[in-house]
Amino acid sequence: MKRRDLLKNAGLTTLGLAGLSPQIKAAEWLDPAVDLAASGAEKGGKDFEQFGRTEYEKQRDAKLFKEVFFNKHEMKTIAVLVDIIIPKDERSGSATDAGVPDFIEFMAKDKPELQTPLRGGLTWLDTQASRRFGRQFIECTAAQRIEIVEDIAYPERKKNGMSQGIAFFSLMRNLTASGFWSSKIGIEDIGYQGNVANVWNGVPEEVKRQYGVEEE
Repeated sequence: MKRRDLLKNAGLTTLGLAGLSPQIKAAEWLDPAVDLAASGAEKGGKDFEQFGRTEYEKQRDAKLFKEVFFNKHEMKTIAVLVDIIIPKDERSGSATDAGVPDFIEFMAKDKPELQTPLRGGLTWLDTQASRRFGRQFIECTAAQRIEIVEDIAYPERKKNGMSQGIAFFSLMRNLTASGFWSSKIGIEDIGYQGNVANVWNGVPEEVKRQYGVEEE
């Protein structure tokens, strides 16, 4: 999937999945434009300027940044998976270049209801890799990883035994899109310039002639 298509469909990835698993409840409320990321979080998440946030919110964020939820293996798995979702291309960097793994780590701490779906999904991923290839997901070849992802990235296919994986991947896809396109790299990727002042050179001459307006 091209990243432009991913952006366009980011808000639609959980439609039709409500009956698959309790995990999907977390994906359903997740907005692809998470406020924290939109406030300017950069890679690592710890040095962004918190514009418009209360002192309580700043202190709470600082506390969460110091906490650790995912272990090193889980973070490595997240990094591999988010780069499958948004890889580096000729236009811009990958999801890990944009700091998405750190963003997901923060979101898991900020929204505790994400913790079980995310950790359970990562375990599911390793279990699938072990059953198919006798190794953990991050130890698989690129082709083996894609084989697993292909079974869970397209909900309409709904292969037997894949419901938990589908719910997990939908959640990860939304989180990855949220983190990437609200990062500096992602904003540049879509060409967003924010509020840019227009240059006014007066009413065009052809318009003035059309309405018979004369210069004073």
